[in-house]
Amino acid sequence: MTTPGTRLIDLLPAVYRLRDVEEASSIGGLLSAAETAELAGLESTIATLTPAEWTRLEELRDQAGRGPLAALLTVLGREVDLIAGDLVQLYEDQFVETAAPWALPYVGDLIGYRSLHDRPSGLTARAELGHTIAFRRRKGTAAMLEQLARDVTGWDAHVVEGFRLLATTQSMNHVRLANQVTPNARAGRALELVGSAFDPVPRTLDVRRFEAGGGRHNIPNIGISLWRLGLQSVSESPVVADPADATGRHFRFSPLGDDFGLCTLPIREDEIEHLAEPVNVPFPISRRRLDDDLATGSPILYGNELSLGLFLGGAVVPAADIRVCNLTDTAGGWAHDAPAGTFAIDPELGRIAVAADRLPLPAPLTASFHRAGPDGIGGGGGYPRSSTFAAGLPALRVRVPDDSATIQGAIAAVAAGGGGVVEITDSGRYAEALSIDIGDDTALEVRAADEVQPTIELPGPWTVRGGRRSRVFINGLRVLGDRLVVRGAANQLAELHVAHCTFVPGRRLDWQGRALQPGASSLAIGIAGCRLWLCNSIVGALRVNADSSAHLDECIVDAGREGNSYGASDTSPSDPGGPLDIESSTVIGASAMRVLNASNTILLGRVEAARRQEGCSRFSYAAPGSVVPRRYRCQPGEGEAARNVPHFASLVFGAAAYARLADSTPAAIATGSEDESEMGVWRRRYEPQRHADLHTRLDEYLRVGLVAGVIHES
Repeated sequence: MTTPGTRLIDLLPAVYRLRDVEEASSIGGLLSAAETAELAGLESTIATLTPAEWTRLEELRDQAGRGPLAALLTVLGREVDLIAGDLVQLYEDQFVETAAPWALPYVGDLIGYRSLHDRPSGLTARAELGHTIAFRRRKGTAAMLEQLARDVTGWDAHVVEGFRLLATTQSMNHVRLANQVTPNARAGRALELVGSAFDPVPRTLDVRRFEAGGGRHNIPNIGISLWRLGLQSVSESPVVADPADATGRHFRFSPLGDDFGLCTLPIREDEIEHLAEPVNVPFPISRRRLDDDLATGSPILYGNELSLGLFLGGAVVPAADIRVCNLTDTAGGWAHDAPAGTFAIDPELGRIAVAADRLPLPAPLTASFHRAGPDGIGGGGGYPRSSTFAAGLPALRVRVPDDSATIQGAIAAVAAGGGGVVEITDSGRYAEALSIDIGDDTALEVRAADEVQPTIELPGPWTVRGGRRSRVFINGLRVLGDRLVVRGAANQLAELHVAHCTFVPGRRLDWQGRALQPGASSLAIGIAGCRLWLCNSIVGALRVNADSSAHLDECIVDAGREGNSYGASDTSPSDPGGPLDIESSTVIGASAMRVLNASNTILLGRVEAARRQEGCSRFSYAAPGSVVPRRYRCQPGEGEAARNVPHFASLVFGAAAYARLADSTPAAIATGSEDESEMGVWRRRYEPQRHADLHTRLDEYLRVGLVAGVIHES
């Protein structure tokens, strides 16, 4: 392996290098005791090391063979590398493709580019800046505006010029054959797009102000449709059998057993040469669209690494064996069955029917699919999470199902080994009882590998017990069936960290997505002295002992509008729970705590803090009648109980717009956080800033006389 000091050592005469190696062998290397133990741990698990761990192993091996001279030159070599890297970056900063993010405004200043708001993580001005010259050459065209909207907001976009869909008396000198005022009732493909961003049916004139949310169809109107909802990606997840079907032929795509519509995996273009079509945005897949796609012989929706696919034993089911059916409910079950020898799919309901002659299946049936839903929280969608994995844990790692067939077996092995990591490497379904029992000064993490999300079905409570100064981490799991509890007289667990997890609110769902146990708790801390850290997660009610504490960041806590979302225990949910620090979250249901510190948060139910002289509520919403500590720029203000209240697109778990603020939400909440973003769990998406940036750019690029309006597609 090449290290920073290698190049400097190679410049020395060989005699000095040889003497340094001899010196290294005589003093036994320069590793510390901790590094020696780390090297031994990595070498003991060499067969299962990740690329990052291999790199670390090679570094330690190289360091173990160094002498004093090599160690000194390594330190000097790091500084040389920093200087060399700076020189390379100075050259790269001259080009928009390679410039560092901080240098982009300086590059843009050369062509008169005006900087916008700070962007959310992962969204920079690089694409827009690179296209600026092209935008100016194509100023005002629909394709240019579409790419501008995508570059500025980071969302998929589609632009419609209002005059093209305006029902008018046609000029005989310029007949527009495609502009038919009366739609063809036999044109099913066109009619199913009515009401969507791709609606092809002309309308009569509407003179209401488009930019203020009025009518769309007028000569100067430019409609910009934006898909701001997240797109969740699930790869080869086991399908779930319909519990009401005794034949064993009916299944659902959803790991939770509920119905939902599937979406297109967008085929994106680096350069927009034509206006977006349904395949270029996360558009719902209808039965007709999927059937037409399969009929082409070269599907772009169905197949491996496409919008959806069925797999038998890891091999994709051929498109020739797939049929599209209406599998809605009837009095006797589902409306249709799969024809002989085939698999039937209903993409609008997320259902699968297997022909009777294909049973029993020779291998497990799994599915890959995409759906609209929360992104960046709850672990759903296969987004990267590796930066949130626990650091500083022992090197012991047990993988499921590679090293252990069960999660509980892996937990027992890691606990017996003094702590480490249990890593689930697939998006499988695990139905087993779980418990964690670790000793003093021990740390254990149960996590899903990056970009996968397994489903764990608990038949009973998942119990966690630890000794003094012990810590447990849980990351990237979807849990249903029961709850996670920390209890027991001898339990001294110090910290419980839960990140990017979904503990299904209501514990289980029926096929319509309704909670079977509304208001039931998802996590319960029944001991004193334990700290709960919850981030980027969706959970049901929380129960925290009054002498423990909870810290929440970017979470949805959902006990239903009538439930108690935060309290002391299941037996006394309205008693004050432990001190609560909550940031950028949405809480659905009443809550009671000893001390409250809330920032940029929406608390929908009545809140009662026992100690008003402690804590603070800032840039947050608390339901009228709440008893909270001192307030700073909170809503509703005095006398505004009926005005500044949040409006939600949906509060149903599993809905695409779950916990999203509706467009009708008052500005005091929609832009009421400390950085003028919205309050609640989606604050760090900075949607108000993205819209403001788009309107700023439209002022620059929209032709005189045209009016643009933004439409949020669901």
